[in-house]
Amino acid sequence: MSNQQKYAVVGTGARAGMYVKAITETFSEYAELVALCDQSQVRMDWYNHELTEALGLAPLPTYSPDQFEQMIAETRPDVVIVATVDATHHIYITRAMELGCDVITEKPLTTDIAKLQAIFDTIDKTGRSLRVTFNYRYTPAYTRFRELIMEGVVGRPLAVDFSWMLDTSHGADYFRRWHREKQNSGGLLVHKSTHHFDLVNWWIDAYPKSVFAMGDLSFYGRENALERGEAYSYSRYTGEPEAEQDPFALFLTSKATLKGLYLDAEPETGYIRDRNVFGEPITIEDTMAVTARYSNGVILSYCLIAYCPWEGLHVAVTGTKGRVEMDIEESITHLLGDGQVASSKGPFKQARIRVFPMFDKGYEVDVPVGDGGHGGADPVMLEQIFSPNPAPDPYRRAASHIDGAASILVGISANQAMQTGKMVTVDDLFPLSAMKEGPDPNP
Repeated sequence: MSNQQKYAVVGTGARAGMYVKAITETFSEYAELVALCDQSQVRMDWYNHELTEALGLAPLPTYSPDQFEQMIAETRPDVVIVATVDATHHIYITRAMELGCDVITEKPLTTDIAKLQAIFDTIDKTGRSLRVTFNYRYTPAYTRFRELIMEGVVGRPLAVDFSWMLDTSHGADYFRRWHREKQNSGGLLVHKSTHHFDLVNWWIDAYPKSVFAMGDLSFYGRENALERGEAYSYSRYTGEPEAEQDPFALFLTSKATLKGLYLDAEPETGYIRDRNVFGEPITIEDTMAVTARYSNGVILSYCLIAYCPWEGLHVAVTGTKGRVEMDIEESITHLLGDGQVASSKGPFKQARIRVFPMFDKGYEVDVPVGDGGHGGADPVMLEQIFSPNPAPDPYRRAASHIDGAASILVGISANQAMQTGKMVTVDDLFPLSAMKEGPDPNP
């Protein structure tokens, strides 16, 4: 069909499934998936089997990373979707743009300053567009929080207090996977907190100016376990009888997705998806506190803990006319193949938004809910990405490369502050305040 946009996906772990399904099913009238690219032929074959068996489609052409340019030349995608390991995003983003493609990338945009600079230099050189998929912006509850601030219920924002709790299912999963090595992920302040820093940036319409942080590996890891009198004989979980009663265990034989995308691919990739969270090496933190000052004077206090008994958040924005608070406890019942969490009881177990006007009585605000991943966010985001005529978005949720940079610069600055013990000025690392938006990604 002449009106179809052509897409190629590079990186075919479980997260890619959301895009594959959206292109080949929900938005197939407008979008066409033309190729897959990954280091693992097993994983690409798994997706092709799903497409041929479930949808009756012809198998897609598959390419290894060293055939990336060949893939672009032969299949001619309009857009490349990047869902690889975080530290390699920049490779495919820059090469795709140099070869004439626009790009959609998973968060985080990248993991360090040199890679970020390479991406921006390529955008300047090619004029191609880059969109970062911050799906939390599309969660109905978080959009409602943004709407209240836009309506002026707090007046001019002055302070943000934000705590995010990852539980011992979801949080632990970052310590089973490649994320546990900072060289791959930038640590949780880059990989995970990029979501949270982006929400703050978006809620208060400002970018970070200076950052300080402290953090430690306090719970996970071999040394912490030994201090508690715990010792483990196994480096991974699958196939280990001694791990059967371990509450932190994940068995790759427990789900078809985990087996097909990871266990079956191990001989080819060497990647172990189910490493013991109390093993080695782990080079990221699990307990982090960040303070940041924004370009508009707002002060942020942020905390991330990755080993809580429950999962959720508390956030409050206080301003010249009052305060708005949001408390969410997520309904987590099982772990999916990509480390996402899902529930059979709806997106949230509890959700509450309250407004406290200055010198007046506080009141509750209805919290909207939606169906689908990330509290109902994913279907809304995918419609905005793949529909040729998405609904108007007064909340301006589509995130540009500038937004992607602003969120990771909090985490990258925090990492440097943890290393040096000194406050970091963001512009000393990357000239964020001088950046100007490219084409508006919002319809």
